[in-house]
Amino acid sequence: MGMKIAVRMDDITPDMNWENFYFFQELFKKANITPLLGIVPENRDEKLHCGQSREDFYEVMKELEQAGYCFAMHGCYHLYTTKRGGRFPLNNYSEFAGLPYEQQKEMLSFGKETLKAHGIETDIFMAPAHSYDKNTLKALKELGFTRITDGFGNAPYRESGIVFYPISFLLKNSLKRERGGLTTMVVHANTLTKADKERYERIFDEYGKNMISYSAYLEAAPLKRHFWGRAGEYLLAKAKFLLVRVRSR
Repeated sequence: MGMKIAVRMDDITPDMNWENFYFFQELFKKANITPLLGIVPENRDEKLHCGQSREDFYEVMKELEQAGYCFAMHGCYHLYTTKRGGRFPLNNYSEFAGLPYEQQKEMLSFGKETLKAHGIETDIFMAPAHSYDKNTLKALKELGFTRITDGFGNAPYRESGIVFYPISFLLKNSLKRERGGLTTMVVHANTLTKADKERYERIFDEYGKNMISYSAYLEAAPLKRHFWGRAGEYLLAKAKFLLVRVRSR
């Protein structure tokens, strides 16, 4: 049977690398799936300025929505303001974790209203650097967000009144897993190299039959996450962060 893999694409902006974006679109068509796109409401991150900004960006997004694409709000400005890893410490920096509740709620409200003004409405949140804390979750619930794309696990789970849709801890293991389950492949198209493209082509050729649309992932019934599950997830995220740091030295 194998694990089913959904795909999310981070850092979707009017001035993203459109060539790489369309590269993935062709892979999605070949696999007959549609992804989750994380749209940055008001991008202020210089690293995400990758090309000429398209004035028809939101028209393109609405067309993709009609084709079955799902959307998440990817932060607010995509600017890292603290050195906190939060409740899912894959990184040691964050746009939200560590900020006061009212400040977080103001930013999240601004992001939601910005997207809504352009015709994009979603109840899914995608945290820049995967980093959020209890105040982020509280503010999200207050603003009507019910789902987050993050966490580790083999199925969606419910915690703190929000449903989490896990990402893959190690993609190669998830792709080769023979037992069932559901998880997410995270894609950053802006920084794609030629070698990266070749690797993704091989992945889609070999494992495309195990991939599902993100909309199908959202239909899966969530499990309840208990204390030990939360603790294990935190430790796994911290371990992966430390492993990446060691390997980069």
